Amino acid sequence: MQLRTCAALVLAVLLTACGVNPVTGKKEVQFVSEGQEVQIGEQQYAPSRQMQGGDFTVDPALTAYVSEVGNRLAKVSDRQLPYEFEVINNSVPNAWALPGGKIAVNRGLLTQLNSEAELAAVLGHEIVHSAARHGAKSMERGMLLQGAMLALQIGVRDNDYANLIVGAGMLGANLIATRYGREAELESDAYGMQYMKEAGYDPNAAIDLQKTFVKLSEGKRPGWLEGLFASHPPSVERVEKNTQKAAELGRGGDYGRERYQQSLASLRKMEPAYKKYDEGVEALRKKDVQTALTRADEARRMEPREAKFYELSGDAELSRKNFREALGFYDEALRRNPDYFKPHVQSGIARLQLNDKREAQQHLERSMQLLPTAVGAYYLGQIAKDNGDINKAAEYFQMAAGSNSDVGKASARELALMDLPRNPAKYVRVEPRLDNQGRVWLLVQNAAPVALNGVTIAAALFDPNGRMVQGPVRVSTGREAIGPGQVGQLPTNLGPVANPEALRGLRVEIESANVAE
Repeated sequence: MQLRTCAALVLAVLLTACGVNPVTGKKEVQFVSEGQEVQIGEQQYAPSRQMQGGDFTVDPALTAYVSEVGNRLAKVSDRQLPYEFEVINNSVPNAWALPGGKIAVNRGLLTQLNSEAELAAVLGHEIVHSAARHGAKSMERGMLLQGAMLALQIGVRDNDYANLIVGAGMLGANLIATRYGREAELESDAYGMQYMKEAGYDPNAAIDLQKTFVKLSEGKRPGWLEGLFASHPPSVERVEKNTQKAAELGRGGDYGRERYQQSLASLRKMEPAYKKYDEGVEALRKKDVQTALTRADEARRMEPREAKFYELSGDAELSRKNFREALGFYDEALRRNPDYFKPHVQSGIARLQLNDKREAQQHLERSMQLLPTAVGAYYLGQIAKDNGDINKAAEYFQMAAGSNSDVGKASARELALMDLPRNPAKYVRVEPRLDNQGRVWLLVQNAAPVALNGVTIAAALFDPNGRMVQGPVRVSTGREAIGPGQVGQLPTNLGPVANPEALRGLRVEIESANVAE
């Protein structure tokens, strides 16, 4: 009966959630409304750009040019949304779209294109992902599979803070990391080419683009497989389908090669500087601090306007615990781009090491406004703890503890240290067992992220009428430590018990627990 009721309920939900795709005209299940799509896009666009490298601010004219091409395509889209287009300061060739028409393209992809029409192919493809609800549908699939509309799995690529995003940025991280299926990719190619044609571009540029992508993917060119190819895998099938679509649409249209090269001229001049920067970032990852400093210095001399080059020098000095030198570089980075989260985080860390808590707090709070991270939350928690604001500290540590990272584990430990004296039962689970003589033992499981000792438990046996028949007794683990997730055993003086059913009347109270140092 219950199964039939559940099946009927699911069927009713599916029937009421039916809709028509605004691009393909096909009927489909729709749990996410257009208003929700727009809201998600607006909320996630800024933090998503932050986690991918921040906006490319050195050449605003380039972003304006990309937006102009994007809006030209958006006007002919089957679905009118509040479209936006931004260039991200990231060398990895990639582009992505959020629900609600929020689209971004990395500068690393722009330098690989040869014409405005190829840019139109990229942007048209991303416009279809938004217009045809591909991001919304990936969310809906997750909702259906997990049985709850808000149960979403989080992931992010192409960022040093991959495991450190918390709070508001997590949904955007998941959406950017989504790998679209074959049908969605072919759909975005086909309708994107149609938009190209209607906007006055030659759709054959999309074929040229896909041929280039296939060749690059076969050669496994570094950087490509971790960017565009990870979420938009190229294939011979896509080239063939695009060729068929181009034949249907007919030849003719603008390629805009000269216009594109003029618009990219400034970025192409900066390419050698960004190459030095990328080499420096890789060197620092390998703990080669001197090479990182050298490459950052070379990049700055080539292009002194770029904030990331100063940030890299700051990171290198911070790794050597040269906190004042690091601060000087972070200040220079923030003078050039005050709206990128990472130098605020790093500056906050350096200032804490110099005992400048007031300035550190300001930078860390600003970083959290731009992109909530476990690192920012952890250090703000430490500041609140030092200031005696235990509730605020617990709030920050709780946020950071949601990160699957070293700082997340450290935050969970801090949270347990603060909370354990007040709520020992939250971190200790007890299960009774009978030995061969019918005596009661307690299995004590440590659910805390730290080792515990001195776990003290009061226990008593009651009959079905609620009368105490044995106890109470008090037992303790003493100095013996129980590691995180481990189980200890404690004998009691309760028993012998003839009938195991009597254990249902056992009541236990966890009175205290200590962190084992």
